[in-house]
Amino acid sequence: MSDAETSQRDKAVIEQTRRWIQEVVIGLNLCPFAARPFGNDRIHYQVVSGKNFERHLQALAEAFQLLDHNPDIETALLIFPDNYNRFNDYLDLLDLGNALLQDLEYAGNYQLASFHPRYLFEGSTPSDPANFTNRSPWPMLHLLRESSIDAAIKSHHNVKAIPEINISKLQELGFRTLQAKLDNITGRSE
Repeated sequence: MSDAETSQRDKAVIEQTRRWIQEVVIGLNLCPFAARPFGNDRIHYQVVSGKNFERHLQALAEAFQLLDHNPDIETALLIFPDNYNRFNDYLDLLDLGNALLQDLEYAGNYQLASFHPRYLFEGSTPSDPANFTNRSPWPMLHLLRESSIDAAIKSHHNVKAIPEINISKLQELGFRTLQAKLDNITGRSE
C-alpha cells in the first residue's frame, strides 16, 4: 500500500471512528461523558498500522507520553485496522497493554477501555445486544485519564446505573438494528 493509499485509508478509519462516537456512543447516550471531549475536539485519534505486536505496544507507550505532555487532549483512541480481527487476539493485546500501563507506572493516571467489532462479554452470546456497549468499527484501545473518570463520577448523579441502562436500551433496539448501524458506519456487513 502506497503512502497516499495508507493516508486515505487512515482518514477513512478515523472518520468511521468519529461517526461511531457521534452516532452510537453519543447518539445512543452509551457514555454521557463522551459528548464534551468529542464536541470540543479533545480526542486524539491514531491509526496504528501493520501487524507488528511490539510496534503496537510502542504506540501505546507513546500515547501515554502524548497525554502526559498535552493536557488539552482529554482522551486518546488507538485504532488497529490491520490486526486483531479475532477477538481473542485482541484480548492478548489488551492484557499486554494493561501490563504495560503497570510497568510504565501509569496506573492511577490512566485506564484502558476496550472496543472491538466482535466484542463479547464473558458468558454472553455473539448476538447479545449488550455486547454493543463495547462494539466498534475497528479494534481499538481507549486511553482515559483517571482524573477525568473521577470528575465524571462526581458530576453524574448515578454513574453505577449507566451499564444497566445501556443494556436495557440495547436489548430494546436488538441485535439486527445495532449491527446494521455499525455496518452502515463501516460500509461492510458482518
